[in-house]
Amino acid sequence: MSYLDGWSPELLKHRAESIRGRLADKNLQALAVTDPLNLTYVTGFFLDIAPWERPVVAVIPVDGSPFMILCELSTNHLRFSLEQGRGLITDIRFYTEHPRQVNRLYTVREWSTLVAETFREKDITKGNIAVDSNPQGLERRLKPQLPDLSFTDASMLLREMRVVKCEEELDLLRKAGALSDWGQIRYKESIELGKTGLEIGTKVAHLMACEAVKRYPNYQISISASGSPSIGMPHGLGGLSGEPIKKGDTIINGVTARLNMYGVENERTFIVGEPTEKQKKLFKVMLEAQLKAVGVCVEGNRVSDIDAVAQKVIEDAGYGDLVMHRTGHGMGLGGHEYWDDTAFNHRTLRAGMVTSVEPGIYVYGESGFRHSDTVIVGKDKPEVVTEYTKELEYLTVRI
Repeated sequence: MSYLDGWSPELLKHRAESIRGRLADKNLQALAVTDPLNLTYVTGFFLDIAPWERPVVAVIPVDGSPFMILCELSTNHLRFSLEQGRGLITDIRFYTEHPRQVNRLYTVREWSTLVAETFREKDITKGNIAVDSNPQGLERRLKPQLPDLSFTDASMLLREMRVVKCEEELDLLRKAGALSDWGQIRYKESIELGKTGLEIGTKVAHLMACEAVKRYPNYQISISASGSPSIGMPHGLGGLSGEPIKKGDTIINGVTARLNMYGVENERTFIVGEPTEKQKKLFKVMLEAQLKAVGVCVEGNRVSDIDAVAQKVIEDAGYGDLVMHRTGHGMGLGGHEYWDDTAFNHRTLRAGMVTSVEPGIYVYGESGFRHSDTVIVGKDKPEVVTEYTKELEYLTVRI
């Protein structure tokens, strides 16, 4: 498999043309992209720096070739990307944060001047340009040098493009889901009395990393695995990384995999030793809520329906006060991606949207129960890309 998977030149060119069409419809001269994930989505370049300290901008004019302004620290990263055939933009301008005596560039303090001069060169000096995030910040930096240019908040433009995934994106998510399922098998095999969640998570992450590079040697890969005895805390024990696993514990784990930037959540609740009747009941309610929430991930339903059906199951069982969070969130390039809230977001689901589904029940001092799956919204039925078992029989660790 190629490093290009998910980032083909044809796909990036199609995205650029779609952006130009949307700009023309709104009489906008260009789109300026400054958010790092949006920049990756538009250009195919995996940004290697933090924009808050080394500002970046990629610009797609409604007419003309796109261009990008980066810190010189990214020079070789970009060169490698282009040599691999991955990347939309070849017109790149660099600034330096380390002044030199020869071959001088604009410094980071002169970033605004470099951007303004490039805009003039490209004849983008009048009218409105769209900005994907914080248009006021870009306006504050450029307006003194480009007084006839106006800056429009276009954060929803790329949000709406990103919310429905194309087949190349979905393919990466399916592969990441299968890899995370492999990691869940290794996780259960690694649970032992006296071990800590940190030990197990580190071991499983190592095994997954080795497996991932065998499957996808030319991908960008990110792996993590975690989990600890839960006493009713949604994100595990705080400040007790050395707490050993003991009989009667519930462990809410998390096994995540990101391939070429696209990632999944895969969480399961394990019970160490024979579960009590209370644990069985809470687990059953959580599982029913999760399965019903997955079931509504179908085109035509509403985002908020995902949370509503899960909460109803939990409330009907008498555990409504033990719900501490929404049932899910958007997935994709971002771990928590737009949409921002399933509980009170009433937009209509469309096929190709991707969400986590993870209702939880938490009893402080005792146990927590949560499964999380990554689910592709389907036209007729949902597609769950994380398929590891959810049944108590198989998630009970016999000791």
